Amino acid sequence: MKPPPSGTFSVVHLRVETARPYDDVTKSFLAQLGSLDSAALAALFASRPSAEQFRARLDAMAGTSGFMLFGTVDHGTLLSVLGSPRRAVQYVIGNPLIAHQMTQHRLGTGLYAPLRTLIYEDDSGQTCVEYDRPSSLFGQFGDERIDRVGRELDHKMDRLVTTAVAVQGR
Repeated sequence: MKPPPSGTFSVVHLRVETARPYDDVTKSFLAQLGSLDSAALAALFASRPSAEQFRARLDAMAGTSGFMLFGTVDHGTLLSVLGSPRRAVQYVIGNPLIAHQMTQHRLGTGLYAPLRTLIYEDDSGQTCVEYDRPSSLFGQFGDERIDRVGRELDHKMDRLVTTAVAVQGR
């Protein structure tokens, strides 16, 4: 199938605010993520695993959210060094097995997988979580197989963020 032409598309951007402290939100967010272990994957590749062995190893790396942490970008530290103290970290999260469900049909979906989430304190000290709705990112490809995965990712992201921002004891 031919890739979609160049063009524009709309993205649904979400901002969730919470009274829960920044440290609590980030701790809860991270507790739901597994971690992509690149060294373990390299060793696994070297052993020439079966597809089932590979899938099982990736499944074991995912957290309760179904996602794993690929990396972080600490925007807050950069801002602080340049004289604007802030707390803001971008989290790069995903799951290679979920990404495969899309990239096998359209490699261009790899531009948006893994996903990105920003957790920060705003000017008033309130904790905010921002992310783009996955189905809006992947919807541009016009492929129901990819749209289905995008909608599943919407649900996973919503649960991840809702759990992270929920004020305990309410």
